[in-house]
Amino acid sequence: MNTLTTIFEQVRAASRQLALLTDEKKNAVLTALADAIATHREELLAANALDLERMDRANPLYDRLLLTPERLEGIATDMRHVATLPSPLDHTLAERTLANGLRLRKVSVPFGVIGIIYEARPNVSFDVFALCFKSGNACVLKGGSDADHSNRAIVALIHHILEAQGISQSVVALLPATHEATAAMLQATGYIDLCIPRGGKRLINFVRDTAKVPVIETGAGVVHAYFDRMGDVAMGTRIIVNAKTRRVSVCNALDTLIIHSSRLADLPALVAPMADKQVRIHADARAAQALADYPYIEAIAPADEDTVYSTEFMSYQMGVKTVDTIDEALAHISRYGSGHSECIITADAEQARRFQQQVDAACVYWNAPTSFTDGAQFGLGAEIGISTQKLGPRGPMGLEEITTYKWLIDGDGQTRT
Repeated sequence: MNTLTTIFEQVRAASRQLALLTDEKKNAVLTALADAIATHREELLAANALDLERMDRANPLYDRLLLTPERLEGIATDMRHVATLPSPLDHTLAERTLANGLRLRKVSVPFGVIGIIYEARPNVSFDVFALCFKSGNACVLKGGSDADHSNRAIVALIHHILEAQGISQSVVALLPATHEATAAMLQATGYIDLCIPRGGKRLINFVRDTAKVPVIETGAGVVHAYFDRMGDVAMGTRIIVNAKTRRVSVCNALDTLIIHSSRLADLPALVAPMADKQVRIHADARAAQALADYPYIEAIAPADEDTVYSTEFMSYQMGVKTVDTIDEALAHISRYGSGHSECIITADAEQARRFQQQVDAACVYWNAPTSFTDGAQFGLGAEIGISTQKLGPRGPMGLEEITTYKWLIDGDGQTRT
């Protein structure tokens, strides 16, 4: 614990040094790191291969753990994009002059030190550093043991670039992949200003229930698409297949398709392309009957409905629920949704607006797949997480979402009576 406390102290001290860096300097560091990802690609992939050797390919986390040349190139591209974005700091958010002459300004500033706890997603190490560094925050990373070789290679590369640029390596620290390190981070009051967990429901619940430092909940997504009575089949097929199969292990992937009963005859066409990827469909009785010829269909027993519809599959599986009205669709989402991303497919603008107004989620789509819930797709450069809570930031969290503010008050000797 003493070693961990020393790490926290060093990161805290480094966070104060970040305030002295210009935005131009930060951008130069991020650009240099993006270039280094390409030149050190083989080292990064070799470290990732050591992690992949220890994981079963059937594990839903395998895809999250996997780094490829294309994914590394995408990470570098996102990092360069972050470098081109305006600084989120020193923005005047509000200002006024009081009757007594005091001049008040509300100005954006960094949190200070941000702690991230995440599972088998080594890309998070790059994304978090880029966003935290650009926004003037130091960061403490706590990755899972599944990705430890990858994370250590990534942070070693970041430290190499920081040292070459004359910046303290302690602006980013990677903790040991141990339960002790997790507990220490969650108790690190006075050192860590904000903790963000990225992972499954169990991890997020544990962090929220255990932490003494402030927490923003992110990640867990039980995601729905509602095919309305006025939905277009060709459009619906594209949206549903993309939302489910583009990348099944991520939190914006579709888990349950809700379909209006008047459109059950179109259900086989909506899911037909999924058979090529052997997507197993768990359907209620009416939907299962409509899908009798689908090769990977499984009817849900009434006793198992809660289990199926509350599952974030992270695999080639999907639930189907039949409803008779939009009210039933809204009630189903209210009961089983996680506040992440939801979608309606319809040509009825009135129904679409009602859906968007009444669904309680961070991102609510009309005629577009939930796969777009992503910081890079939203133009944020990257994301530090997707917040599913309502207090503070909500949805994909980029640069602005990891800043806070302070009041600056200028006076001329006024005193309060």
